[in-house]
Amino acid sequence: MAFADPQTVLTQSLPRTGSGESSGSFTKDDGTRKLDISHSLGRRYRRVIKLTDTKTAADPLNPTTNKPYSMSASLVIDMPSFGYTVAEAKVIADGLVAYLTASSGARVAQLLGGES
Repeated sequence: MAFADPQTVLTQSLPRTGSGESSGSFTKDDGTRKLDISHSLGRRYRRVIKLTDTKTAADPLNPTTNKPYSMSASLVIDMPSFGYTVAEAKVIADGLVAYLTASSGARVAQLLGGES
């Protein structure tokens, strides 16, 4: 089963631009935003969803020159191949996402601010 084409992230449509046996990619038409999904299966299952954003902004060392910058945010779920059901793993993943997004994303702001 594959993610639907297109995916919508931050109100932007990302059509499918790549597909493999255990992966898929969705990219905004101008290439500034990309969603990658991948799965590695072995003794442990590693599931990754990653959003990458690219923009052009002033170079702080030469403000008259613009240069490209990029950042990404990922969710990685690493679990043993046996011992957890999908439903049990979903509870853990949902719990982390809820924790990060509670109070209008205060935990994400703390993380980005370098708190530990």
